[in-house]
Amino acid sequence: MEKLKLHTPDLTAQNIDRIAELFPNCVTEAQDEQGRVTRAIDFDQLRQELSGSIVEGPRERYHLDWPGKREAILAANAPIAKTLRPCRDESVDFDTTKNLFIEGDNLDALKLLQETYLGKVKLIYIDPPYNTGNDFIYEDDFAEDSESFLLRSNQKDEAGNRLIANTEANGRFHSDWLSMIYPRLKQAKNLLRDDGFIVVSIDDVELPRLREIMDEVFGNGNFLAVLVFDRNRKNDARFFSVGHEYMVVYARSKVFLKEADIKLRASKQGVEEVRGLFKYLRKEHGNDWKAILKGLNEFYQTIMEDDPRRPLTRFTKVDDKGPYRDDGNINWPGGNGPRYEVLHPNTGRPSKLPTSGWRYPTAKRFWEEYEKGRIVFGPTESTVPSVRTNLFDNDTQVMPSVRFSYAQTSANQFNELFDGNRVFNNPKPLNDLKELVGYLTGPDDIVLDFFAGSGTAGHAVVAQNADDGGQRRYILVQIPQPLDITKEDEKVAATFLASIAKPLSIAEITKERLRRAFERTQRDQPLLSIDGGFRVLKIDTSNMRDVYYAPDTVTQADLLGQVDNIKEKRTPEDLLFQVLTDWGLDLALPITTETLDGKILFFVDGNALAACFDTGVTDELVKEIAKRKPLRAVFRDASYGSDSVKINVEQIFRLLSPETEVRSI
Repeated sequence: MEKLKLHTPDLTAQNIDRIAELFPNCVTEAQDEQGRVTRAIDFDQLRQELSGSIVEGPRERYHLDWPGKREAILAANAPIAKTLRPCRDESVDFDTTKNLFIEGDNLDALKLLQETYLGKVKLIYIDPPYNTGNDFIYEDDFAEDSESFLLRSNQKDEAGNRLIANTEANGRFHSDWLSMIYPRLKQAKNLLRDDGFIVVSIDDVELPRLREIMDEVFGNGNFLAVLVFDRNRKNDARFFSVGHEYMVVYARSKVFLKEADIKLRASKQGVEEVRGLFKYLRKEHGNDWKAILKGLNEFYQTIMEDDPRRPLTRFTKVDDKGPYRDDGNINWPGGNGPRYEVLHPNTGRPSKLPTSGWRYPTAKRFWEEYEKGRIVFGPTESTVPSVRTNLFDNDTQVMPSVRFSYAQTSANQFNELFDGNRVFNNPKPLNDLKELVGYLTGPDDIVLDFFAGSGTAGHAVVAQNADDGGQRRYILVQIPQPLDITKEDEKVAATFLASIAKPLSIAEITKERLRRAFERTQRDQPLLSIDGGFRVLKIDTSNMRDVYYAPDTVTQADLLGQVDNIKEKRTPEDLLFQVLTDWGLDLALPITTETLDGKILFFVDGNALAACFDTGVTDELVKEIAKRKPLRAVFRDASYGSDSVKINVEQIFRLLSPETEVRSI
């Protein structure tokens, strides 16, 4: 029975709880007046979160720190003036696909996705550059306040998003890597659902710092596991053959998962194959269990030692419930278990006790399990009973944290997709990511990878959908990093891309891999209907002229050239996608076009949005659009045929479609 508190609430503790929800990185440990360690707010960090410029004033406390951290926080929070421009020519099934491929800097991409996908992504998987001293990392220019950052981000140059080598000779070897990953994780967190997960691939070099930075961004209470993947043996190593990698897994909210009673389980590989075979053998042999077992054993013999289906071979007996094993341990785990008398059902004498006591807490529970057919007695009481497990009743499992995954297998699969060409070094194993997608997502979820690399995550989503009929969607982000033809490994990729007339960049390898993976799936499973296409969107400067964002920098003499606030060579579809981004509408919604009174109209997802960016819009055209009763409508400032039309637009919609939200750009 709970006791009354008999005191008023601790408002300070409640305020700390509220701040912890918004800014978990601002919660730290400090000593109170009695010297006890208590939870406290890092006010310096909180000031930085709420500031548009770098804040000074560190104080002694327990926290993760590095040179450049405040600049990284500023980068995470600073706005940008960029947009996503559609590219139909490089897309696959542009009009119908729900998948997105975004080409450009991933920090920009994450900021552009905030309105649309806030709290909607179920799984984020990333494989950021490992900090080996040779890999390239992103360098973000933080030496400015947010206003300067906004203005610079609207320029055409790429000074703020360039690639540099982070060699071990660099005094900021770890700090540069942390400054790169921190703002991206901060932005990514906002996109996760309450029941979402983030998985980060990493090696030994930055694993300790990744754990700390993930604790800070996501909260250490949301840590779930570090998965260890045994991939290679390196006999040329000086000290140890380090052939493993890690995947660090965090939940968006472990509290939410527990309150919703969410448990992760996956189907055991091969169980459905055995189920199908068992049905066939029953049809062929009826109750001839020897013949059925023979058929099962013939299947088991085809399973190799390193096959994940190997545990199925332990089910060496069969009856009308299917394959089973009856050698399960009935001991109480850890020893000192309950000891009670269990009479053998045939001899009536007490059965031999297991060494650690019975697995079940009471005799009543023991006999309940026996009645369910889950306990097997030996021929006499001298044998300890055992646990029976039916394969078809036990067809799910928790994913183990230690995994075997031979790296060469994934490389061979990838190279075969590219006609034997080794166009990408060390692609992530498709089967591993496919299994993760199946384990952590449902059939209608969104998967995000903002370090897309070779595109394995997108391929895994398509492959998992092909397996279970799901309609998962992926969003991939990859910077168009140029290939260096002076490097032998990148020269192969460049030669291949040149042979198919593609630009020489990593992003082109990603897109080509996605195309080929979809084509392969269609070829191998022609009757299967899945979404293997992708809509290509490229990050660019805003469609709006600079005067739109910085009017104080434009002189009166410039105004004659600023009658139209849209940049040259920007298409109506470019404007449409900037509107979708600003309005927070799904960037994969279906788009249809119509021509009315000589003007091109866009209709997004039926009546979710109506848009017209042509000039010379009349009252009659506005009335026709209003009669469709769209939820939203948008026009250009320069679209209206006259000032009176511009004034009348809101009145027309108020009369014909009062629920429509009307805006202009």
